[in-house]
Amino acid sequence: MKGRSSETSSERPVSSRRYLFGRGVDDYFKGIANAAAFVGRFFKEVFRLPIHLREIIRQSYYTGVKSLPLIALTGFIIGVVFTKQSRPPLEDFGATSWLPSLMGIAIIRALGPLVTSLICAGKVGSNIGAELGSMKVTEQIDAMEVSAINPFKFLVVTRVLATTFTIPILTIFCISVGLLGSYVNVHQEEATGIITFFRGAFSSLSFLDVASSLAKSVLFGFTVGMVGCYKGFHATQGTQGVGRAANQAVVLSMFLIFLEELVVVQITNWIRLY
Repeated sequence: MKGRSSETSSERPVSSRRYLFGRGVDDYFKGIANAAAFVGRFFKEVFRLPIHLREIIRQSYYTGVKSLPLIALTGFIIGVVFTKQSRPPLEDFGATSWLPSLMGIAIIRALGPLVTSLICAGKVGSNIGAELGSMKVTEQIDAMEVSAINPFKFLVVTRVLATTFTIPILTIFCISVGLLGSYVNVHQEEATGIITFFRGAFSSLSFLDVASSLAKSVLFGFTVGMVGCYKGFHATQGTQGVGRAANQAVVLSMFLIFLEELVVVQITNWIRLY
């Protein structure tokens, strides 16, 4: 009897672990299916009337104008610091004249879109997740459905379009300020003229570099808005769910941004080769 009881007790943890593992895998694939359905619904609703233009402009204002000071400060500091860090290795080879070209490649190809999208993921994505999560747990979204208002169209589509249109503009602004910060440092050290600096910064760039940078910023903007709306739209468990939605919106957005950066860079390199 003792042997049987010990055998059954040892089998229970194994079976419970298998059940939890299978349930975790099932929930994971259900989450992917729900996210894919959420994205598919966005592309269906975006082409349907009405178009809430006033709400899109309002969300663009909060996404773009409210983020300008932080983007400007961060972009300028990145330009100055990256130039300072790149000068000593170039001085060892006597190639400081290549510094403007290096800064143009680094900031326009990678740093500008990436830094802008990461800042917006932390600032805008968390705000969208918390705002929609709060509306979800307080049943304001359900009240909109009762009032014959399409909450998905009004809340999700407008915010995703705002981030998709605004983050590329912020990226251009961040690139401009970053190059200006780099010029300030180069002018301070080598007394280089502004025309000479910007001519050198764009000398090694092609149309593909600029196009890929803008394409990445559009993709990153769509990701920030979509992830924030998805997490907020599916928030549960009261105020704790609101905080969890805001946190998950930031973390998942940043992870997807780095993943998309890797994919776009690889595709761009393939196009450049062929």
